[in-house]
Amino acid sequence: MTEGRGLTLRSKSRRRPQISAPKPISGPTPAAPGLTPAAQPQSGGATSDLVRKRYSSRFNQPIDLSAEAPPVPSLPTSTQQYEDRDAPNGREAPQTGSSQPLNVDLKALRDPNLPVDKYVANLLANASEDEIREYQSNLRKLKNRTSADLQQNVYRNRKQFIKISKEAEKLKAEMRTLRTLMSELTTALGQTHAGNGSNLLSLPSDDRSSRRSNRSSIANLESMWNVQLQALWKTVEGSQKFLPAVPGRHIVMETGSWVELDSATWRPRRPVHLVLLNDHLLVAAKKRKRIDPNTANQQRGPVPTKLVAEECWQLQDIDMIDLGANLGSGQSRAEAEERGVTHAINIRYGSQSYTYRCDPRMASAKAELLSTFRKTVEDLRRALAEESSRPGDALRQLTAREGSRKSIIVEEPNPREKQEVHVDVDGKMYSLRQIEGQIDQLDIDIALQNFEQAVSGVEKLRKLARSIKGNVHIQDMVISKVEERATKLAGVLSRALVDQHSWPMATKTHISRLSRLGFEDRAREAYLRARTDIIHKRIRQCIFEGDLPLYIFQISFVYFTLIKNTISVYQQCFPSVLTSACVKWAKEHIDDFNAILCRQLSSVQRGTSVWAKCMEIVDEHAAMLTEVGVDFRDFIGRGLKDEAERNNEEKNDHNDNKLNEKA
Repeated sequence: MTEGRGLTLRSKSRRRPQISAPKPISGPTPAAPGLTPAAQPQSGGATSDLVRKRYSSRFNQPIDLSAEAPPVPSLPTSTQQYEDRDAPNGREAPQTGSSQPLNVDLKALRDPNLPVDKYVANLLANASEDEIREYQSNLRKLKNRTSADLQQNVYRNRKQFIKISKEAEKLKAEMRTLRTLMSELTTALGQTHAGNGSNLLSLPSDDRSSRRSNRSSIANLESMWNVQLQALWKTVEGSQKFLPAVPGRHIVMETGSWVELDSATWRPRRPVHLVLLNDHLLVAAKKRKRIDPNTANQQRGPVPTKLVAEECWQLQDIDMIDLGANLGSGQSRAEAEERGVTHAINIRYGSQSYTYRCDPRMASAKAELLSTFRKTVEDLRRALAEESSRPGDALRQLTAREGSRKSIIVEEPNPREKQEVHVDVDGKMYSLRQIEGQIDQLDIDIALQNFEQAVSGVEKLRKLARSIKGNVHIQDMVISKVEERATKLAGVLSRALVDQHSWPMATKTHISRLSRLGFEDRAREAYLRARTDIIHKRIRQCIFEGDLPLYIFQISFVYFTLIKNTISVYQQCFPSVLTSACVKWAKEHIDDFNAILCRQLSSVQRGTSVWAKCMEIVDEHAAMLTEVGVDFRDFIGRGLKDEAERNNEEKNDHNDNKLNEKA
């Protein structure tokens, strides 16, 4: 009984219970649900004190391992970003609901690596239909705003580009002007210093001081150039016929250490002297002077020579090539150097070729000549371009057919002055540049085959030319230019008419344009000639294969159908007073048809079924011409009728002769 009861806390035995040592626990002992330590029942006495003492014992605190532990490594950004979005409570995927509306995340949308399908599925997983529509509307607004910003940026960039382009063109024009002025200054200074060297055509010593003192004067520069030309004429025999006195013509460079080579054998032919001018290249050959035989024995020293002008070319018509530029390497280069190719140049003028070689002791002469030639050609091209843009050039172009460089109407304007030549047109002043621009536009329309604009331009220019007053010469020149363009345009329209004569509307349009130009006769002849060609072409395609009625049907149908269509279109395109030309044309082709018909029916007896059938076919087709107001049935078969009458007369004469013989 005693063992069944066990030991209890309420035992009155004085034996004190043994309490085990404290043991560490992993965590707090969970209390009974619904009860707190303060709410648990407490009992008084020694046992309660022992229990309370046990509960109040202190245990060693556990070691804090988090302070010394290394931090947990962070996940990669690209992976952590979208893992956080996939998490149920992630920050990137906003909670859907009435409290948090769906907002467009610009940062996420700008990511090029965004998984769009997964992002949208996570974002709209719990969204309602209204939220989805609102989100879609926000996306569309963002798209429209982005598109508008893009267009605005494009427009802004375009404006900046245009502005920069204009500034660049302005800077380019200023640089071109500066380069022109610098080239003029360089040329002037070069000419002033040319007299100081050992130049063959240098000025006398007494003129140098005056030239140095007035080197900045344009008039003195012109006079210096004139003196150079005169010295050139005296030194080089025959140079005056190649290089007459022209304002601005001057010598740029000259060199006498050259030899002309045979292009085939590369053997020296004769020594030459090269004179480079601002617009020409003169080649003078060195020849011996004639010596008096009486004084030949007294002559000592080298044989006297003279320069004779052989060739002279305009700079824009020739090409100067350096033969030593691309020789390669190895044995071929050694052979070329041995033959002197490295010191030679080639000048090409059209189909002609000239080879010259400089003295090897003066190797720099070739390089200097090539560089000076290229610079002079560029200066000449620039000068010609500037001259063509001068105000007085319009009148020079209009007077080009007279072959004179200078206008016979007004004096040549000063290049430094802006002058315009104006004419009176019905009380309004027109400049020749405006008239020239209209003529150029007419040329463009003719070249592009803009026929309506070209015809209108010719009419307008003709009216303008007839209205010019006070200057008959300009009026005649403008009229001649306009008529030249009108003739050219009429030729193009005539070719177009011939190519499209089978189309009534196109034919009518081309003929009306030619009539407006005043080439109505030309249009009529071109149209009728084209119709004649098509009739001959179609008749040649009809082949006789033994069936005579079928062949007659083919040729009669071709002739009368094409004649009817031609007359119909002709009546629509030309006035009635010109109808006689078309009727004459139709009569000629009816005669051709009669010749073919007589030739085919000559072997058929008159009155047979074949004869009757053929004539019936011809009459039926000839009746088509009555639809256009023309009837040629009386002319059809006229040759057959005449032949039948002759046969009857011969037969009657034969019978009469027989009767007379019997009598």
